[in-house]
Order: sequence, then C-alpha cells, then structure tokens
Amino acid sequence: MNVTLKQIRAFVTVAKSSSFAEACEILHLSQPALSISIKNLESTVGGPLFIRSTRSVSLTPEGEDFFPVAKNLLINWDDAFSDLGNLFSLNRGKLTLAAMPSFASSELPAQLQKFKASFPKINIKVHDVIAEDAVNMVRNGQVELALTFDPDEADYLHFEPLFTDNFIIALPQEHPLLKHDIITWQMVSQYPFITLQRPSSIRQLIETSLSDENIDLNIEFEANQLATIGQMVSINLGISAMPSLCRTHLQAQGVVCRPLTSPPISRRVGIVTRTRYPLSSAAKAFIDIIKNEYHSRKV
Repeated sequence: MNVTLKQIRAFVTVAKSSSFAEACEILHLSQPALSISIKNLESTVGGPLFIRSTRSVSLTPEGEDFFPVAKNLLINWDDAFSDLGNLFSLNRGKLTLAAMPSFASSELPAQLQKFKASFPKINIKVHDVIAEDAVNMVRNGQVELALTFDPDEADYLHFEPLFTDNFIIALPQEHPLLKHDIITWQMVSQYPFITLQRPSSIRQLIETSLSDENIDLNIEFEANQLATIGQMVSINLGISAMPSLCRTHLQAQGVVCRPLTSPPISRRVGIVTRTRYPLSSAAKAFIDIIKNEYHSRKV
C-alpha cells in the first residue's frame, strides 16, 4: 500500500475543516490538486473517506475510524523531526564519555562546566575509569570518546593529542629527597617505592624507560589506583611517580611533589575516538570546546 504523507495531511486537513476550499487555503494547494490527492488515497485504501455534497463535506464511517489514526500519524511524524532537529541543534541529547581518574578529577570538571554553559539540555554521563578501561570503553562502543593517555598503535582508534604530561615524584613530608629541587630516578631507586599493579600502562612506561638506564626500583607496595598510592605516600609508606595531572590532589593529601628527571618520563594526553563510527553532535561540540581550551594554552 503506497500512501504518502502528503495524502494523509490532505485527508486530515479536509476532515478538520469540512471544506475542500478551506483546506486548499491551509495547504496552499489548488482544488484540483487536493481532489486528486484525496482520490488517490481513497483508491489506495479501497473506498471513499468523505461524503461530498454541494454545501458540505463529511466523513464516511470508515473515514471517521481512520481520522484519529491519521492525526496521530502526523503528530508522530512532526515530533520525530522535531526531536531529530533538537539533537542536531543540541537542544536535547546525551553525551557519554570516559576519563582516566587523574584527568577526571583535575581537568575535566572545568571543561564540562564550559560545555554545560553552552548546551544546558544535554545529559552527560562520565565514566571515571583507569586509562586502559577508558580506551576499551571507546573500542567496545560503550562511550563515544575517552580522555586518557595515548593508546599508541590501537586498531580502529583515533588519538587527538591535547598536551604532554610530565611525570613527577610524590614524597611524604620531611622526606630526605626534599632537600633536592630536582630529583633523578637513580635517587628514587634508593627508597621504598609504591607502584601501580600490572598491566598498568603507567607502570609499563616507567619500567621500560628505567630498563634502558639500568635502574631498578625498590618496589615494596602495589595498588590499583593512583589515589590510593597518594594516600600511602602521605603516611610515609614509600614514594611514587605519577603524572603531573595528579599534583593538585597529591598536595591536598599533604604529599610534596618535585620534578623528576634522568630520564624524564612523559606521556601524551588526548581524546580517543573510534575511526569507523560518526560522532554525535554533542560529542563533536564537546571535542571542539576541549580542543580550543588546550590550543589557547599553547598560544
């Protein structure tokens, strides 16, 4: 059955107005064009929908039954396009993203605030997960984007760098290393060290970098979260190395931070998306905001 939206709209307009002439004015159609549209609809459904007289137009019993259905079809059609327009104009919609904890607790809130100020009707869901899980959530389609470390050669993923994060040393109050302004990894190796558990990419990066320099760390504790390590450092269970993104929270825990070198270790932080899937308008807008923020910092 080939019924068009134009025919449905013509039927509803004539039924509401009970007049072909008035319906023509509403629809901006000529009377022959409107009559043809109604006749084609009646031909398709198999019988008359209107009783026509010289003075009025009324619905047949079949037309009466079809009238509420036709009105709902038009309402649903109009609502569907209104909803779609709202999604593209960011008057409605959602944004789901992942962020590694060091970024989520330091940089992300300010960026979300900027986005929400521009697009207050977008619902936002943030997954605060370790870097490896953030990348996997993008890969599995659970989120549209992730703010995390460079996943390196990850298949079907695109990485947009924002900045380079240098690793720092986290020390408890009154630690002997605090007498130095800049601390080397060789100095660090002389003290109890707290590290992330494998297969953490941060731990792998540190171990690979130090292996090239023949430096072995004195690992006494392992944990799953940088926040846990920060608390352990604060009560003098050992020292640790972390991305500088953690500096603010470390200092809030009473931990003292110093530059770390010989060798310097750093890692790029950026936006991870899937290469073969289009982003929603909300995700595109958020990425534009965050890219502009870090571009302005470089200028």
